[in-house]
Amino acid sequence: MKVPAITDVKGVLVGHATDTAALTGVTVVLTPDGATAGVDVRGGAPGTRETDLLNPVNLVQQVNAVVLTGGSAFGLAAATGVVSWLYERGYGFDVGLTKVPIVPAAVIFDLGIGRADVWPDATMGYAACAAADTSVAEGSVGAGIGATVGKVGGMNTAMRGGVGTWSETLADGVTVGALVVVNAFGDVVDPQGRIIAGARGPNQTLVGTGALLRGGLSRQSFADTTGQHTTIAVVATDARLDKAAATRLAIMAQDGLARAIRPAHSPFDGDTVFALSTGVYEAPPLVTLGAVAADVLAIAIVRAVQAATTVAGVPAARDVPSA
Repeated sequence: MKVPAITDVKGVLVGHATDTAALTGVTVVLTPDGATAGVDVRGGAPGTRETDLLNPVNLVQQVNAVVLTGGSAFGLAAATGVVSWLYERGYGFDVGLTKVPIVPAAVIFDLGIGRADVWPDATMGYAACAAADTSVAEGSVGAGIGATVGKVGGMNTAMRGGVGTWSETLADGVTVGALVVVNAFGDVVDPQGRIIAGARGPNQTLVGTGALLRGGLSRQSFADTTGQHTTIAVVATDARLDKAAATRLAIMAQDGLARAIRPAHSPFDGDTVFALSTGVYEAPPLVTLGAVAADVLAIAIVRAVQAATTVAGVPAARDVPSA
């Protein structure tokens, strides 16, 4: 049975490129024929490319891909490879003389788990495009290969993050999907509020970021993790939206991030959500789309850590009992 995924949205493909030695990678959400886009940046330490372009008052209406990448700011170079792949196939914004592919991007910080001197580049971005199809691998793959969560005590308390996806099709045939790379400062919780991946105590059991912070953990104790986090996501729908509505969809989808990650949107995270509309169907009320987007994003976040595997001594949720 096919697992619901963001690629259930008509016009959306996903590709991964993974460096299992350096523990970094790229995940690309492709909409080659164009998708109306919006973005909402809530974290205090974002790393992004071409997000200003998505402001509803600005000229360009559609994007051809969104890149989610490891490598911190270095990893933004992967978007160049995505641009090249699209350009070679004639996709992009027509400026008369040529077509310019529009490719926003966002990064996670994964330099602390693998090699800090190797990061995604244009070649890896190109490879992710070449691998794109409707099948979406989850867990420790693509931009999620180096993702971790629960880093209030640094890597000593961390567990594995990863890539997750989910979708829901409404009664009128409109689909809303999400894809996320979970690399949070905080913990991931299930719908009942139980921690399934997060900060571990001295005996390796889950104690949770909130408990450690409330217990008097000093700012200095997690100073070395400042800015080393970030959850980045794409929500997509085949409903027809303009840029303002796509932006509101991204804003509402952030609720799903806050439900599944505690705390979210911290000074140390660069939490960013992109929204894409491929415009196949007439749109239901925006409030409906936004509510569903939050739900599917929350599910995708949980799936990301459930699908992750233990790497470099950092345990995955499947190897640690939930709290």
